[in-house]
Amino acid sequence: MLSAKENGSWKHYSTQEIAKTVNELSAGLHSLGLSANNFTPEGSDKIAVISNNRPEWLIADMAAQQLGIIWVPVYPTTNPLELAFILNDASVKYMFASNQDLYNKVMSIKDQVSCLQEVYTFDKIEGAKHWTSLLNSDTVTLQQVEVIKKSIPVEQVATFIYTSGTTGTPKGVMLTHKNIYFNLTMGRESFPFPDAPTLKVLSFLPLNHIFEKVVSYIYMYSGMAIYYAESMDTIADNLREVKPDGFSTVPRLLEKVFEKIMLKGEELTGIKRKLFFWSVDIAQQYDNLVPGSWWYDLKLKIANKIIFGKWREALGGNVKFIVTGGAACQVKLLRIFNAAQIPVYEGYGPTENSPIISINLRTPGGTKYGTVGEVIKGVEFKLEPDGEICVAGPSVMLGYYKRPDLTSETVIDGWLHTGDIGEIVDGRYLKITDRKKELFKTSGGKYVAPQPIENKMKESPFIEQILLIGDNRKFVSALIVPGFSKLKDWAKQHGIEYTSNEAIIQNSLVVTMIGDIVDEYNKLFNQVEQVKKFTLLSREFTIDNGEMTPKLSVKRKVVLANFAAEVEAMYQS
Repeated sequence: MLSAKENGSWKHYSTQEIAKTVNELSAGLHSLGLSANNFTPEGSDKIAVISNNRPEWLIADMAAQQLGIIWVPVYPTTNPLELAFILNDASVKYMFASNQDLYNKVMSIKDQVSCLQEVYTFDKIEGAKHWTSLLNSDTVTLQQVEVIKKSIPVEQVATFIYTSGTTGTPKGVMLTHKNIYFNLTMGRESFPFPDAPTLKVLSFLPLNHIFEKVVSYIYMYSGMAIYYAESMDTIADNLREVKPDGFSTVPRLLEKVFEKIMLKGEELTGIKRKLFFWSVDIAQQYDNLVPGSWWYDLKLKIANKIIFGKWREALGGNVKFIVTGGAACQVKLLRIFNAAQIPVYEGYGPTENSPIISINLRTPGGTKYGTVGEVIKGVEFKLEPDGEICVAGPSVMLGYYKRPDLTSETVIDGWLHTGDIGEIVDGRYLKITDRKKELFKTSGGKYVAPQPIENKMKESPFIEQILLIGDNRKFVSALIVPGFSKLKDWAKQHGIEYTSNEAIIQNSLVVTMIGDIVDEYNKLFNQVEQVKKFTLLSREFTIDNGEMTPKLSVKRKVVLANFAAEVEAMYQS
């Protein structure tokens, strides 16, 4: 059922083992006096977890839910200030921490959280209580757990998912058992898996995100075996070892995979290099809805035989599906990966909808690149006059914990207002055009949607990250993080010494070259949307600097604050 690397080798846990351990942990938590009390969000006891993905995460999650205890997952990257806020806001009584570093992080703020009674660890740590000390195999207590399980109403809150706080303090999204169960069953029905009990999946997106958590439930519900990657750095090795049938990811990680593949291609010479780039060019023309000519199909078959087979091997050689979400995926990547027989399906949904709203499907005609697919069964859907996407139905959250003000702004007459702007394509596919809050208006009164422009420009291997600026400004400008690996090769070919990132972005030839790329992409957009000035940055936007969320979406306000001097300089002259 679940597998993880322990001391260098894979340890496997059967369904029977997991069920036994979950029940014994429930019994242990029950013995601590934890319960759903009066089944209200305020009255029910809460347990938090701060951990990487591992079997213990889901074991503890299920053990808590069986008792009606509210599960409060925290991203491992959460800073101590936000961690203290979340634990106090949710009145967390007990907590699980994965390893020494995360245990230290929790202990560093424990004296600021008076409600927190004890911290248990998944790793064995000196001076800390190990989670297995909670396991209780007492027959009477286990029978009590069975009775409690059956008494938990489906309307009971199962989890608080705290948003990453792109604006202000984190908000606790209250999701009920019914919310999650409905979303996973409808998601699974809309996106069926072939021969599920024989499939293996690799899990590496943080389980704290409702997307990976619900996908994990879908895997379990379908009888698939879940393998946990050791870390984000070992994904490539783990893919080759596990040879999974599928996994879920975010576009940023797919971009990184593609960049590495392209850099390998750059290292080739002669006929091999020509064949590599010929194959990539063929793949970029792929359209699943428009049949290619016999000549195109023959060329693609050749490309798959001589080039793309190696790509598939790098992913384990067995991938039947990759589901991506959390941000817009470049259409170019979708075309190339799917042409290379690496099926990528883009989906969409916010935490507040548990989360799935739509997904590109495995069915014939069920996928259209550049869209987030069809709205799944059971989700009611409408577009407001301004294009805002709204949904209703059993997967819409109960609300934000202790924030009725924000809840009433977000859920109106049962309709969840997502804050995303979209349109329906070909009468069936949902396309996200931008975030409502990210739309900005120039001082000339013209609206600009930055996301499509940024995504298009990121198709260039020389542009790693880009953030458009222009709110109440005379024109649109951009902060650009170059693709430094690609830039190193370019500098070498042009006889330019590469001493550091800081030095290379000052080189006039580099600035001119990237300016030419920006000018080419500008031709695709209206005059008001075109990037008139840009500044090159010497480092990427990162989670550690607070510039990206844990699901690798850019926090615009933080980036603008961190690079305020660079932004102002573009508007001085």
